[in-house]
Amino acid sequence: MARILHIDSSARSGASGQSPHGSHTRRLSSRFVARWRTHRPGDTVVYRDVGQSPPAPVTGRWIHAAFTAPSKREPWMHDVLAQSDALVDELLGADLIVAGVPMYNFNVPAQFKAYIDNIVRVGRTFGFDRARTGDPYWPLLTEARKKLVILTSRGDFGYGRGERLEAMNHVEPSIRTAFGYMGITDVDSVAIEYDEFGGERLQRSIAHAEDQVDALVARLLHEWTPPPHLAPPTAVLTQASHGL
Repeated sequence: MARILHIDSSARSGASGQSPHGSHTRRLSSRFVARWRTHRPGDTVVYRDVGQSPPAPVTGRWIHAAFTAPSKREPWMHDVLAQSDALVDELLGADLIVAGVPMYNFNVPAQFKAYIDNIVRVGRTFGFDRARTGDPYWPLLTEARKKLVILTSRGDFGYGRGERLEAMNHVEPSIRTAFGYMGITDVDSVAIEYDEFGGERLQRSIAHAEDQVDALVARLLHEWTPPPHLAPPTAVLTQASHGL
């Protein structure tokens, strides 16, 4: 049985096609999960809406707490990190992460950036040791073999690989970088374009993206095997500083 973490991050509360001015990414992510559950109704789905309920942004106290070894944390530090710990626990418990992430001004929404800042955690999702030969940082989730699906949308067109606006697309690349840093490197993505144009071009793009989502679900159901459920990684944090 697979464990799915379904994340939405659009500031819009509804899905396009169902709500006026609804979100295209919510439309795609809900379609992916619904299609998946049609074939695997026994799989567990945990839903996290960071668009409507954003995680608290990182503060100086958060950094101080996160970069303090767990055995030396004071009670207030555990309180500061409680939300981050809950988000990390959700990620650690998932085999498949389905993330609806629209493009806002060429990058991810601030709500999703806050989510990333809360889950890329020293000692929990990546290790750090200043004395380590070579690279002092290393991912802790590689052996978990998690799968990430990014479902995005943008107002203009041509943000794909080799296209006219590729260099201005910091959505998929930044998500791949952050999740790859933790050891999640198996990634697929689907995008809707032409949102600001509307009309027939937008409708064609939506239809094409929905076809891609359906094809991706079918391919993963055929090719992807949920990884064995491993124990969470042991916290790794030595010789750290919190002077960021």
